[in-house]
Amino acid sequence: MSRGAQELDQKRVITVFERWGVRSVINGKGVYTDLGGAYISPSVWALMTEANLHSVDVVSLLEGTGRRIAQMLGCEAAWIVPGASAGIALATAACISCGDGRAIERLPDTTGLKPGVVIQRGHRYKYLRMAWMTGARVVFAGDDGATTPAQLDAALDPETVSMFLFVGHLDGRNGTVPFAEAVRISGRKGIPIFVDAAFLNYPPASMRRFTDAGADLVCYSAKYCYGPNAGGFVAGRRALVEKVARVDFTRFESGTVLRFGRPFKLDRFTVVGTMAALEEWFATDHEARWKSYARAVEVIGAALTGVTGVKARPRSFTMEEALEDAPINCLELRVDPKLAGFTATELHRDLAEGDPRILVHLFDPETLVIAVDAMAPGAEHAVAARLREACLRD
Repeated sequence: MSRGAQELDQKRVITVFERWGVRSVINGKGVYTDLGGAYISPSVWALMTEANLHSVDVVSLLEGTGRRIAQMLGCEAAWIVPGASAGIALATAACISCGDGRAIERLPDTTGLKPGVVIQRGHRYKYLRMAWMTGARVVFAGDDGATTPAQLDAALDPETVSMFLFVGHLDGRNGTVPFAEAVRISGRKGIPIFVDAAFLNYPPASMRRFTDAGADLVCYSAKYCYGPNAGGFVAGRRALVEKVARVDFTRFESGTVLRFGRPFKLDRFTVVGTMAALEEWFATDHEARWKSYARAVEVIGAALTGVTGVKARPRSFTMEEALEDAPINCLELRVDPKLAGFTATELHRDLAEGDPRILVHLFDPETLVIAVDAMAPGAEHAVAARLREACLRD
């Protein structure tokens, strides 16, 4: 997946979107759903195109790809789903219904079931609504934004709770019970622990750390492996993965159960793209990938030579939307309005409204961040030219 593998035909992309009166953009923000996800490599795209030429029994395809993912992650089973958010909803539905057909059909009516889903107060986040949509009753463990082991133990009531939702990227946050201890507590209570690890996929070998450490289910998003925006998977214990498979979209028409997960439908080429991207992610030379980002950042930074009032610095823009020093995947621009003659806000707007349109982060009133990790190969040259033009305007 190096940037030099194959350059995207920018003109063709613009032509396709403009057929419907829509302007394309150069993605200088990173891997975001609202920007269509990530750049899919030519090799993955070729396999998706090939899948489009043939029909397949989708259940068999999901079973086969699930076996391969489980092998790669060293766990019992896995199942491709349309994104990590869908994984949260489907896992919650699977745990509440226990995979029972009648219970699945009644969701989000949870009468007679155990609708409780526990989450630590310090882990409350916007994707919690994916659990709510199943009819779950969310139980917040702790108070004043903090949770102690005793409070978590008390909240995990086996009589009313079906699942413990643990937010992977918030592990270690002050005032929360760390994963290792949370696993021990939920294990004693016999309540499955589900980990949202959507973007925690680097280095690839780390994708097995939660299941290795006792998680019952984990979800990941395919877009962070440079796969389809609408792809992802859950992995973990076979019994629970099988329950996820029972509540998903398959066999809604041909089976005997009107499945809760029917809206979470997948097409065959998205399944293939998710699997192919994951295999490619594990095979990628990531050192070369980071070097390619650094070179792209250097190209953009060089365009600011001689520009007054704009200081450029290669940085790392993290999945938590913070700036660090390494590994390089973005250019931080600090704008001094008195010297530059324009503000960061004005430059941000100029790039977004210009030709080509370039969307970047307005990190704070004085700072822009231009991320390169979701740009099509070669796009950094267009960004460099447009950025220089915008900074040297009259």
